[in-house]
Amino acid sequence: MPVVRFLREGRDVECYPGENLRDVALREDIQLYGLKGQLGNCGGCGQCITCFVDVVGSDVDSPLTGRTVVEDSKLRRRPESWRLACQALVEQSVIVLTRPQVRLADLDQKKAAALSEVLPAGPTAWPVVENVDDNDEGSEQES
Repeated sequence: MPVVRFLREGRDVECYPGENLRDVALREDIQLYGLKGQLGNCGGCGQCITCFVDVVGSDVDSPLTGRTVVEDSKLRRRPESWRLACQALVEQSVIVLTRPQVRLADLDQKKAAALSEVLPAGPTAWPVVENVDDNDEGSEQES
């Protein structure tokens, strides 16, 4: 299962592949919103842009789904690494910084430390269970 590492909170959270990032944060009591967002967020429709996060260390193979048209419109003057949590689905393990507009002491050191630790890459295969024959009750055969 993918892991979301919330950098500001210092927490790793497992989620299902394809789960909404905002839903993961809210389920785990991660403080996603600042004061403005707490008072008037849109409930995950992508209209208020108060749930934005910074995806740390992402590259072309993004661990989240691609930006939506809503994100491109709402975040056009923001860094490319910023995403709306309500519009992003987690596909692989990812490191995110909640409320990136709020200063965080030692941010560069925390980013470097978070990137140096290995996260699970993404969905792992389910364990293989060998089929057990119901008629097979033991190793001895009756003659």
